Amino acid sequence: MSLAEDFKKFAMRGNVMDMAVGVIIGGAFGKIVTSVVNDIVMPPVGMLLGNVDFSNLFISLNGKEYATLDAAKKAGAPVLAYGSFMNTVIDFLILAFIIFMMIRQINKLTPAPAPKPEPRLCPYCKSEIADDATRCPHCTSHLE
Repeated sequence: MSLAEDFKKFAMRGNVMDMAVGVIIGGAFGKIVTSVVNDIVMPPVGMLLGNVDFSNLFISLNGKEYATLDAAKKAGAPVLAYGSFMNTVIDFLILAFIIFMMIRQINKLTPAPAPKPEPRLCPYCKSEIADDATRCPHCTSHLE
């Protein structure tokens, strides 16, 4: 079998296709969450904190003053963009919470596995034995 045929066989398996769909949907969902954070959550928070634009919070490491983060980046200045970092952390927390809630709901819908039956024990050595055993494999006693 050729390399191309092997790869096609691998790529067309159900798990790989499911994973690909999950990655694509996850990427799109991440963009939605980023938009929610940047466009809906952070503006009111910034307004409450005195009209702060979190995406524009930065520290210039070369000591020069820049009006915006974009201006500093265009000038090639090294910056610590802590506002963008804060937005990313909030993105992560929202995504983690949503995933937690989804898994929690899935776990509620998934039936609990049936409890294992009590193992059969040898009456002599108390070792676990098969249900249909006529002799204990540990102490070799005859069983009823």
